[in-house]
Amino acid sequence: MGTRQYPDYFTDYIAFLEPRLVEAYRVLTPHGSLYLHVDYREVHRCRFLLDDIFGADNFLNEIIWAYDFGGRPKYRWPAKHDNILFYVKDRARYTFNRDAVERIPYMAPGLAGKEKAARGKLPTDTWWHTIVPTNSREKTGYPTQKPAGILRRIVAASSNLGDLVLDFFAGSGTTGAVAHEMGRRAVLVDSNPEAVDVMRRRFADIDDVEWTTL
Repeated sequence: MGTRQYPDYFTDYIAFLEPRLVEAYRVLTPHGSLYLHVDYREVHRCRFLLDDIFGADNFLNEIIWAYDFGGRPKYRWPAKHDNILFYVKDRARYTFNRDAVERIPYMAPGLAGKEKAARGKLPTDTWWHTIVPTNSREKTGYPTQKPAGILRRIVAASSNLGDLVLDFFAGSGTTGAVAHEMGRRAVLVDSNPEAVDVMRRRFADIDDVEWTTL
């Protein structure tokens, strides 16, 4: 689920993205899922593309990742969210571990009752989660680093122990770090040398890492 900056032209962006998503669909297991992280400027185009590749019936959610940082323009509503499109290979067979997802507090726990309030509730399709803070131990210095909390939720819900997780825009390697932490395997791909350098440092203490340069 990594992100790179590419020109916001319809044909260029979709032409760049399409073969990667086609290959992702090909290698995905029948019970597998795809999460595509994009911003509000491209999400509608990506939705049409994924409907063609996966089938519109295999679209499950548009997840809104909401945060609050950065500048605030004076003449429009500040854009403070990204979009995550959630598709499955086979709607009748996909993995969704509802009980493995970390629950969140009720906004009005007194109305939920003591037992429900203590257990918390399943997150909805709107996820409030901060970006990686500048002074965080999690920070790698990579400009588009994703917070581990977002990836933990995805990996917990849509994979099982020992499963293989693929991130073909790996960036800082957060998907791989979370997969390792949660007992999954991972294949990370990125064409940016800066990203590869960050990942090499990040995984320096993990023994079972293999590197391939094409």
